[in-house]
Amino acid sequence: MNRRSLSHGKNRKPVRRYTSVAPLRSQYGVPLVKGAGARRDRHRAPFLPPEDWHEPDPTESRYRIIVQPPGPGYRHVVTPEQIRRRLSQLPQHLVEPLQVVQLSRMTHKKHTFPCYGMQWGGAVYLYPVEESLVEHYGRPPKPAQRNEARMFGGRWEHESVGGWRLVWTEEAIRDFYLDNILIHELGHLVDNRNTSYVDRERFAEWFAIEHGYKPSRRKKLARKAVARVVTRRHGSKH
Repeated sequence: MNRRSLSHGKNRKPVRRYTSVAPLRSQYGVPLVKGAGARRDRHRAPFLPPEDWHEPDPTESRYRIIVQPPGPGYRHVVTPEQIRRRLSQLPQHLVEPLQVVQLSRMTHKKHTFPCYGMQWGGAVYLYPVEESLVEHYGRPPKPAQRNEARMFGGRWEHESVGGWRLVWTEEAIRDFYLDNILIHELGHLVDNRNTSYVDRERFAEWFAIEHGYKPSRRKKLARKAVARVVTRRHGSKH
């Protein structure tokens, strides 16, 4: 899904591109990014410098997690323990290609191209969000953006100055990262068949729904059902 906002308003905070970024390589070996120019010919897409490159280590049998300071005004919304717990719920063969999960820092350069996550080689990078858990956008959200945020508990609000903001709760942003962004980027990593932007993004979205949203949704519904049964039992008169 091409999920991004466009412009900065005067004196406004940098808008976050509502996207999951997964670099490709052109036939010339130039890293290309699924971002601002993704709908143009991919050989002319804008270049986004790659993240910290992590050399593959054949001696490592398990992925490792690297945590960088998020930067002033930002925070990581998931912990290494939560990431490991979530990935442990997936079939092992889907996690085997993963070598690194990095909770990345926010830098000035990333300010100009804000995103939630990126896949590069055998690594998945997750980016921090605003400490307030409120993200500012320069344009109204598209229906797909509204629907996806709603799926995970995000709330879109129209601001008086003409912009929009996306408001998260602690639980909602955590679920959004663990059951959507993380799984989406892993989908890019395991996708060794598709080459076009559209096909790769379609596969990653399907992967995130099948291995992220649906399983977590079933578990939540099951927990609610158990809670209702327990409540009825405890509230019944003997």
